[in-house]
Amino acid sequence: MSGNAHKITEVQRILAPVGVDVVPVSRKIEELQTEDVEKLVRDKLIKAFESIGRPLFVEHTGLYLSGLNGLPAGLTEIFWNRLEADRFANLVAGLGDANVTAKTVLGYCDGHKIHLFEGAIEGTVPSVPAGSRDFQWDCVFVPNGSTLTFAEMGVAKDTISMRRKALDLFADHLKSTKGTR
Repeated sequence: MSGNAHKITEVQRILAPVGVDVVPVSRKIEELQTEDVEKLVRDKLIKAFESIGRPLFVEHTGLYLSGLNGLPAGLTEIFWNRLEADRFANLVAGLGDANVTAKTVLGYCDGHKIHLFEGAIEGTVPSVPAGSRDFQWDCVFVPNGSTLTFAEMGVAKDTISMRRKALDLFADHLKSTKGTR
């Protein structure tokens, strides 16, 4: 479940080649406000399953700034919406530590059990945002080993992203349980 068109498109691009048909459901779920992302994903997943009543997955992606002892974590969207790109980059520059981890936690409910899958990638926040600003913080995340932000990479981001790593684990789980249902 997601109302974010960019996220839905990215997930569909990643999962379609492995035979997973993603049917987006745009339904607003009141998210638990916590830095504990696993707790947030479990809560969102339970609420979504109660609303939809069929197997589904949800995900939450956040930034973990070294200079802020791992914050904003589960509060990234609120944090980003208040600061946006330029103020975010300025804040991080003022911390004196531009290191950041981008992490996705994907929760899947098969109707009987909750399964969690995590993907993470290390990077830095540049002093000046670069690339399109229409997909949240992609313009302020440069993965280690690159000189480009996720926003500048375009679809090439799909091969290395934290969401890709979590979705690959999810797809592996679906493949391994396919014959057991």
